[in-house]
Parts: sequence; C-alpha cells; structure tokens
Amino acid sequence: NGKVCKDPKVVKAEDFFFSGLDQEGNTSNRQGSVVTPVNVMQIGGLNTLGISLARIDFAPYGLNPPHIHPRGSEILVVVKGSLYVGFVTSNPDNRLFTKVLNVGDVFVFPIGLIHFQQNIVNTPAVAISGLSSQNPGVITVANAVFGSNLP
Repeated sequence: NGKVCKDPKVVKAEDFFFSGLDQEGNTSNRQGSVVTPVNVMQIGGLNTLGISLARIDFAPYGLNPPHIHPRGSEILVVVKGSLYVGFVTSNPDNRLFTKVLNVGDVFVFPIGLIHFQQNIVNTPAVAISGLSSQNPGVITVANAVFGSNLP
C-alpha cells in the first residue's frame, strides 16, 4: 500500500485513532452520496492489519455508483433508511445479485466485483462498510471508462 511501518518506539495512541465517523457527510453532489473512508490514509496504525471501514451517507434517492475495490471484499450494514444494493459476477455469466436492505441488514460484496448501493426512499440513509484491506482502493466504473486520459 506504499506505507512504511512506523518505528514502534515513536508510535502514539493517535496512530490508532479516528474521530468524526458520527458526522453526517455532505451529499449535495451529482450522485447524492458521500463516502467517509477510515483506511490506512486516516489511521496509520491500520498499516498491514488488513482491515478498514467507511461511512456512506445517502441523500434521498442518492446513489453510490457502480464501483469495485480491487484489493478487498466489503461487508455493508444499513444503520439508517433503506438501500437497494447489488453486485455483478464476472464473465461469462455476469449474474446480478440484488437485495433491498433495511436497518440492521447486512450484505457482502466479493473482492473485485462491480457493486452499487442506492437509497430507495425519500429520506436520508446511512451505511457502514467493513473492508478486508487497510487500503482496498476504489475504481468507479463510469469515471474510469469515460474519464480516462486518452493517449
């Protein structure tokens, strides 16, 4: 992940701490969603531990558009509202697995598969995701395809 391990003699409690996940994210954007990551970039103490998490805020009908995490699987729990979620398997089948989730429901997105979440009601929604990498990465499909730098 490009992070060097810190000398254990200079490690502090702050290297294992993040504050603010209770704060609502600003969803006033084109997608109507925002992700607040808590990975190795925010908590240096996550380096080499193979875990991270994120808070995802959704405006009414907001979308976390189709994306992949190339270095980690994701487990998502809805803590407010209702979400329509799903993922697509790889070629040749390209099977779509979807589910409507309510508060307390959990869904898993396998590593490297295209997946999405969308708020399906006219009230805000919030989810928390756990990821199996300290730096799972994210590739938003439309941005990568249509926003790539052409030669």
